Amino acid sequence: MSNGETSRRSILGSAAIGLAAAAAPGMARAQSTETAATGPAPSLRDPRNAYTRTPFPEQRQAWPALASKMTPRPDHGEQSYRGSGKLVGRKALLTGGDSGIGRAAAIAFAREGADVAINYYPSEEPDAREVADLIRQAGGKAVLLPADIRTQKACEDTVRKAIAQLGGLDILVNNAAYQQSKADIMEISDEQFVRTYETNVFHVFRFSKAAIPAMPPGSVIINTISQNAYDPNDDLIDYASTKAAIQNLTRGMAKQLAKKGIRVNAVSPGPIWTPLQVAGGQLPGKMHEFGQDTPLGRAGQPSELAILFVALASGEASYSTGTAVGAHGGAGFP
Repeated sequence: MSNGETSRRSILGSAAIGLAAAAAPGMARAQSTETAATGPAPSLRDPRNAYTRTPFPEQRQAWPALASKMTPRPDHGEQSYRGSGKLVGRKALLTGGDSGIGRAAAIAFAREGADVAINYYPSEEPDAREVADLIRQAGGKAVLLPADIRTQKACEDTVRKAIAQLGGLDILVNNAAYQQSKADIMEISDEQFVRTYETNVFHVFRFSKAAIPAMPPGSVIINTISQNAYDPNDDLIDYASTKAAIQNLTRGMAKQLAKKGIRVNAVSPGPIWTPLQVAGGQLPGKMHEFGQDTPLGRAGQPSELAILFVALASGEASYSTGTAVGAHGGAGFP
């Protein structure tokens, strides 16, 4: 055999191997598709019946209320959320992290690999300790930071403690809120109006301002707004206006902080079963109507928002900033 023929056969042989290698992924995909077709059908959940549709019983607790005393207890994903390593090594601070939406996000963050600090009103300590136990069970560090965050000092102190105890900060969730339903504007006291803004809006500004200097590029701020920011309920005009303000803050901060490599987004819930509802968030005698008028025919559970916070916090959403992601059961915006 001549050297020329040997070289030609070597080239042809190499080409054949290359073609086989190129075809392998397609063959693997075909085999995978065939296996999937013959395997068990995927588990699907009808969103109309994924959680209770039964009207909630009338109940009332003194503000700020405890999730552990609600009937039925909200689902924060304690039994259902499964992590996949999306936030390994991350360090998160959440306000209102003892219950409701903040609790669901805290549990999800921990199960995705993050260390988590939660702020909460001091009387919510029993709920906060439950969350701390769940964070630790997930293998994360839990930091408890009780404080009434209506003052600049309380906000700055809380952020400083979180950074010190977590060893840094790259996720900030501004979620804490105050909500009281009033059928008539004349029933809204000046004290209530001021308290609603101090809790809902001022803390977003103050926590963000205190945290930003310590947040490296790639960090994320997530604010909780509401469908009330777009379509205010007539019995929540003060609360709704704060959520519109936070929406505007989110978009403005996103434009400015993009220069620092920090993303700012919002999650916009609809009617979600949280302690806000039993601590004055619903008018007396109206609890049974809560969430029943949504297209899905039910209120949402905090666990249904957890994945939205995880997605926005993850580096996989690196091009998402200045956005709002909704979970309204079919009504509202965005």
